[in-house]
This record gives sequence, structure tokens and C-alpha cells, in this order.
Amino acid sequence: MEQVKILNNWLEGKRQARQSGRVVGESRTGKTMGCNAYRLRHRPKQEVGKPPLVPVAFLEDIPSDCTAKGLFNEILKHLKYQMSKGTVAEIRERTFRVLKGCGVEMLIIDEADRLKPKTFTEVRDIFDKLEIAVILVGTDRLDAVIKRDEQVYNRFRSCHRFGKLSGEEFKRTVEIWEKMILQLPVASNLSAKTMLKTLGEATGGYMGLIDTILRESAIRALKKGLQKVDYDYHEFQEQ
Repeated sequence: MEQVKILNNWLEGKRQARQSGRVVGESRTGKTMGCNAYRLRHRPKQEVGKPPLVPVAFLEDIPSDCTAKGLFNEILKHLKYQMSKGTVAEIRERTFRVLKGCGVEMLIIDEADRLKPKTFTEVRDIFDKLEIAVILVGTDRLDAVIKRDEQVYNRFRSCHRFGKLSGEEFKRTVEIWEKMILQLPVASNLSAKTMLKTLGEATGGYMGLIDTILRESAIRALKKGLQKVDYDYHEFQEQ
């Protein structure tokens, strides 16, 4: 998918240059999916007797109002290390040591607007002290949060905007989902003009909604005993 390729190339440039930034877009546009695709291109490597090498660490589902201690424990959990007890300073030191030991080159934090304002200072230090490219992912709400602190904002000024799908890109995405995700016995021709128009109206071009609606439509079709998704305008709208 072109949109994901562009995002992945942007992330690759940040990782190689050890620069930080942020990925911003409306909810359900596919930011998480795109970042996870990049992580999967840089899978961890494990050698016997050595710590795992994790080029790209991707934090999903961080808790709301996440404190510095909560962030450090999420990082340790993601890197398969036991969560620590102790003061914030002690856990910070352990987290920094683990990040170094695992060779982390990029840390992606999804839904970063869940971090408490003071926690962004700790994120800034990960970038400053470890020279790890830190990428914050979120909606426009993230921008409002980080702009409160000039020191934080200046480090994450570089921004990649992830938008909705339209036109030929929307059509290609639907074709990919039909072929690679749904994989029904008979072709549904979801990229046909009538079906594509219906899907466009039902999803608004949001990748998350495209995924949800097509999966649910495929399940409904199979439950009906069909081998493909049939055209039903009202079913698409109901989902």
C-alpha cells in the first residue's frame, strides 16, 4: 500500500538518522497498522546467551494518564524483561540499561497523548541521552499536548501526517483486502464501481473502518452459506 510505504520510508529515515518525530492523523486512519508494519520489517533477533536485539520497539495500549514509572514498565514489558520495583530513578536506570542492551534504535509510542505532561520529559531524555529515535503517534490532540512544553515540541517538531484513503489508493486497498485478508473461495469484485461507491460512503476512507466492515461482511456472507461478499447497501451502512 502506497500510504504505508511512504510512512515506512519516513520512519526508516528517522531510524537511520536517529531523529525523533511524530505521526499524526485522525482516529482509524491506519497509523497503528502502518507503524506495526514497519516494526515487522525489523523483527527482533535472538542469539543463545545474549539479550534479544530489538531494532524497533513499538508500544501499544499504554494506560491513560501514563506516568514515568508506567512508561518505563511498559518498555520493560515489551522487551520481555520483568517489571521493576523501586523509585522512578531506579526504574529509569534499569530501563535505559535494557534499551541499550537490546540495541533499540527506534521507540514508537502509540496513542502518545495518553502520557501525562510530565512524562514527556522522560521521553525527551530517552532521545537525548540514548540517541534513540523516538516517534510519538496520535491524533491532533497529541499536538496540543506537546506544544505546552517548548523543549519537548522542538524535539518532535518533524511530523508525518497520515490521512484518509481516496481515489485509486482506496480502490487498491480494497483489492488488497479482498485478495490477502478475506481470501474467500469466490471473488467478490469489491473494487467494482457500485461496490466501491458503497464502501466509500460506508467507510469515509478510514482504513480502520475498511478493515472492520470487510471482515464483518465476509463473516456474514459465510454464515449465509455464500462464498463471496454480496452487494447489500444496508448491511454496509449498518456496520
